[in-house]
Amino acid sequence: MKKFLMKQFPVDEAGAKRTSKAIWGTTIVNITLMFPAMVLFYFLLQSLPPMLKGLPAYIPELLTFLIIGIVVLAIRFVVEYVNYNLCYTNVYNTSETTRIEAAEAVRKLPLSFFGKRDLSDTTIVIMSDVTGIEQGLSHYIPSLIGGFITVGAVAVMSFIFDWRMALALFWTVPVAFVGLYLMKKSIDNHFSETMATRRVYADSIQEAVENVREIKMNGMEDRYLNMLNGKFEAHEKRVVKAEVSNGIGITALQFTMKVGMATCILAGTVLFCAGKIDFMVLLGFLILGSMVFDSLSTTMVNLVAIFQTFLQGKRLKELFEYPVQTGTTDATYSGYDITFDHVDFSYNEGDVVLKDVSFTAKQGEVTALVGPSGSGKSTAAKLAARFWDPSGGKITLGGTDITTVDPETYLKNFSIVFQDVVLFDNSVMENIRIGRKDATDEDVLRVAKLAMCDGFVSKMPNGYNTMIGENGSKLSGGERQRISIARALLKDAPVILLDEATASLDADNETEVQKAISELVRDKTVLVIAHRLRTVSKADKIVVLKDGSVAEQGVPDDLLEKDGLFKHLYTVQKQSFDWSLN
Repeated sequence: MKKFLMKQFPVDEAGAKRTSKAIWGTTIVNITLMFPAMVLFYFLLQSLPPMLKGLPAYIPELLTFLIIGIVVLAIRFVVEYVNYNLCYTNVYNTSETTRIEAAEAVRKLPLSFFGKRDLSDTTIVIMSDVTGIEQGLSHYIPSLIGGFITVGAVAVMSFIFDWRMALALFWTVPVAFVGLYLMKKSIDNHFSETMATRRVYADSIQEAVENVREIKMNGMEDRYLNMLNGKFEAHEKRVVKAEVSNGIGITALQFTMKVGMATCILAGTVLFCAGKIDFMVLLGFLILGSMVFDSLSTTMVNLVAIFQTFLQGKRLKELFEYPVQTGTTDATYSGYDITFDHVDFSYNEGDVVLKDVSFTAKQGEVTALVGPSGSGKSTAAKLAARFWDPSGGKITLGGTDITTVDPETYLKNFSIVFQDVVLFDNSVMENIRIGRKDATDEDVLRVAKLAMCDGFVSKMPNGYNTMIGENGSKLSGGERQRISIARALLKDAPVILLDEATASLDADNETEVQKAISELVRDKTVLVIAHRLRTVSKADKIVVLKDGSVAEQGVPDDLLEKDGLFKHLYTVQKQSFDWSLN
C-alpha cells in the first residue's frame, strides 16, 4: 500500500504510512456502519419466523435494545474519533510537509524552468494541486480503498453463505467499474481542458494586477474587463461541460450497478418459491444490497475524484523531478577571475543567443559588457552567475568550472545589483540585512551610510525601522536602488554583477547612487552590463557584443580610436544626449 501511494503521489514514506492508517481506519468505520443493520436483522430473525408460523412474536426487552444501542453508539463514536484523526489531522500533517517540499523544490529550480513554464501554472500546482492531493489523501482515497476492502469482505462472505444470491446481487458491480475505467480517458481530458482554461484566466488576472496603471492610463478598463469576463465564461462553460458529461456517465453506471438489486429480488423470489432458501435469507440479502450499493455509489464518485487527484499528483511530481543544477558545496578558487571560454548558449533549441564568446573579467578590474539591444549582454551576465548553464564551452571562476559548483554555494561569491530592485514589505533595516542574515544593526547602519541611505532614512517616521510597503512602494526609484546597493555592500562578496543601476534615475539620484556604487566595487571582480557608454568610460575593459558574439574588446580609449562598433555606439549615444526639444 505504501509503495503504491508513494508511486502515485509526491509523499514520503511517513506520509504514505499515515494514509495507510487512514485507509484501515475507514475500513473499520465502514464495518461499524453495518452494526445497526445487523441489530435490526437479528431482531427480525427472532421475530418474523414465529409470526410467519402463526406463533406469538418474540419481542426483546426494551432494556436489552437500549444496552445494545448504547454499546453500538459508543463503538461508533470511538471509531469515528480515531478515524477523524487518522484521515484529517495526520493527513494534513502530510500536506504541510508536501507544501514545504514544493516550496523547497521551487527554490532549487533553475531559471530555465521559469522561462519554459507559465508562472501562474506553477502557482496553481503549488497551491491548488497540493490542496487537491490533500483532499484526495484525506477524503477520497481512504473512503475508496476502505470501501473496496469492506465490500470485498462482505461479498466473499456472501458467496460462502449462498453463492446464487450473491451472484445475483453483485454481478453488476464489476460491469459498472469496468465502464468507469473506460470513462477514465474522457474524465482526464475534461480535467486537463478545465485546468487549461483556468490557467488562461489566472494569467489574465495576474497580468491585470501587474499592469493596472497602464490599463487605466490608456482607458482600457472596459475592454480589458470584457476580455477577462470572456475568459471566465469560457472556463465556466468548460467546467459545466465536464460536470454534465461526467455526471451523466456516473449516473448511468450507478443505475447499471443497482440493477443487481432487481436481479437479487428476482432470483431470491424464484429460489424462495422453489423452497431452496427461506424468507430470512432473501430479506438478509436485500438489506445487505441496500447498504452495499449506497457505499459503492459513493465509492464510484470518489474514484472519479481520485482520477483528478492522480493528474494533480503527476503535475506536482513533474515539479519535484525537474532536473536541477547540482555541484559540490566545497569549491575552492584560485582568485576570482571570471573566464568565458568559447561559450555558446540557447534558451530554446535552435535559438542561438550567445556564440563562441570568450573573454576574462579580472579580479580588481571593472569589465563592462556593451552592445546593441538583444546582443546578449544580460544573458552573458546571468550565465556568469550560473542562472543558466552554457550549451557549449566553459565558464570558470578562479579556474574552477562553475557547472561543478552547487548554485547556492556559488552565488555566495556574488553581490548582484539589477535595475529592477526587489524589496520586501518589511523595515529598511531588515531589507538591507537580507545581504547577510547574521549582520548586526551596527553592520547594517555602516553599509547604509556608505550607500548614501542615511539622508532619506533619517526623514522617515521610524528611521531604519520604517516599513517600506510591498516591493518598496513607499520609496522612490533612487532610494530603492540605494537600499539594494547597501544590501550588496553588506554581503561583501568578491564578485559584483551590476546591471547599470543609474540608467533610469534623475541627475541628483544618479550622483548619489554612483557614489554608493564606487564603494561597492572597490577591489572586487566587477562585471557591468552597460547601457549608457559614458558611465563605463573609466572601465578597465570593454567587451562589445553583437548578435551574440564578441565583436571587439579592449580598454575604452583604444576602442574609441578604432572605427568599430564601440565607437559607432558611443557616437550615436553622444548625439542623442546632445539632442534637445525645439
